[in-house]
Amino acid sequence: MNKDILVCGVGGQGTVLASKLIASAAMNCGNTVHSAETIGMAQRGGSVTSHIRIGKEAYAPLIPKGNADIVLAFEPAEAVRNLAYLKKGGIVIANCVPVKPVTESLQDTGYDGRQMTEYLKEKVDCLIIDAEEICRPFHSSRYFNAVILGAAAGSGRLGLAAEALLDAIGAGVREEYVTTNKQAFMAGLEAGKKYAAE
Repeated sequence: MNKDILVCGVGGQGTVLASKLIASAAMNCGNTVHSAETIGMAQRGGSVTSHIRIGKEAYAPLIPKGNADIVLAFEPAEAVRNLAYLKKGGIVIANCVPVKPVTESLQDTGYDGRQMTEYLKEKVDCLIIDAEEICRPFHSSRYFNAVILGAAAGSGRLGLAAEALLDAIGAGVREEYVTTNKQAFMAGLEAGKKYAAE
C-alpha cells in the first residue's frame, strides 16, 4: 500500500496521537512508514501538522505539496490552510467546529468556521464532521481524534482496516481511556460508511 496522509489541527487537539495511531496500525500491517510533525507554538493553540507516508515509494517523511491522498483536519481553518498538500482526487475529512485563535478575542472577527467548511465543500471532495455533536455521548470533544480515524477508515479511503486501528488504539492509548476511544472510533466509522454509501 502507498498512501500519503496529512493530519492537521491546533495544539491540544490530539493530532500527534492520531498520526501515531495511523503509523502504528500501518506498521503492524507490514507497511513501511515515515512520519514527521511540524509544530508551531502547539501548547498555545498554534498549528500542528503531521505527515504520514505509508509504502516503499516514500523516501522522505514530509509530503510534497499536491501529493496527500487524505487530509484529516481537526479544525476547519487548518483544513483550508493545508489544502495545497491535497492531490487531485484526494479527500478532506474535517471537523466543522472551530478553535478560535487569540486574535478572535481581541478583534471579534466573527470567525465561526462556516466560511471555511463552505469553501471546502465547493473546492474538494470532503466529509465534514461536527465534533461537538458526534462526541456528545462521550462528554468531551477530546475524543475527536478517535472519531476522525474511524471516519477515515469507514470512508474506505484510508487503506487500513478498522480492526488494525482499533488494535493501535488499544496499544497506544492510556488504559483508562481505551474503551471510550474505541466507542468514539466506532461512531466515526459509521459516519465514514454513510459518506461512502452516498
